[in-house]
Amino acid sequence: MTKGKVYLVGAGPGDPKLITVYGAECIQKADVILYDRLVNEQLLQYAKKDAELIFCGKLPGKHELIQEQIHELLVNKAMEGKIVTRLKGGDPCVFGRVGEEAEVLAANDIKYEIIPGITSGIAAPAYAGIPVTHRDYASSFAIVTGHGRADKQADHLNWSALAQGIDTIAFYMGVGNLPNICKKLMEHGKRPDTPVAVIQWGTTEKQRTVTGILTTIENEVERAQIKHPAIILVGDVIQIREKIKWFEELECKVEEKCQS
Repeated sequence: MTKGKVYLVGAGPGDPKLITVYGAECIQKADVILYDRLVNEQLLQYAKKDAELIFCGKLPGKHELIQEQIHELLVNKAMEGKIVTRLKGGDPCVFGRVGEEAEVLAANDIKYEIIPGITSGIAAPAYAGIPVTHRDYASSFAIVTGHGRADKQADHLNWSALAQGIDTIAFYMGVGNLPNICKKLMEHGKRPDTPVAVIQWGTTEKQRTVTGILTTIENEVERAQIKHPAIILVGDVIQIREKIKWFEELECKVEEKCQS
């Protein structure tokens, strides 16, 4: 039997309209779709009626086992001659483990393509009225994993470089580690009054944004009960949000129209 092909696709940050045209095409032609927990399930309506849909959600502490199972599924389904679309939230190359999956496919001589997607660290701030770069505020931007903790020997970040060399920092998967993030940034040179925004469920109708500074954001997040999934954004460019928070104003106008 002829081997199939695998498409490793970024589904975008949440709003189903933000998937790329090519990403949508990969959903439409797939015989099998393996999708992650943060993928908007509205995208699955583009699948063929007889497509096999496999949920690959990962819970804390279960990642390694499930990732191995995903590797097996990708290989086995492709070996059956099927077109497989691996649908990942955001961009597959940004904390999406696409490199590991592509390595497994390459090792088994299975054809594959990597289809970029819009990543939440840029899209969620954009919907919150915060461009991650701005001529007056920020000429550098970094995407950082936010869950590494020193007490678990999992903190591998160069905090000095981040605090002193990067204007805007987006922390992924870091809400539970917010106190440590703020502490480390201040210890390594960030001003205590550096603006911070935490954006939950970015680009979706459930999006909520809380702002503060490094010394206050923990209390603001706790008060608002912001939980995962959320992006933490640190930098002076957050100041511009009050002028251009278009998405919230759009939502208000929609509500006013519905009520009238």
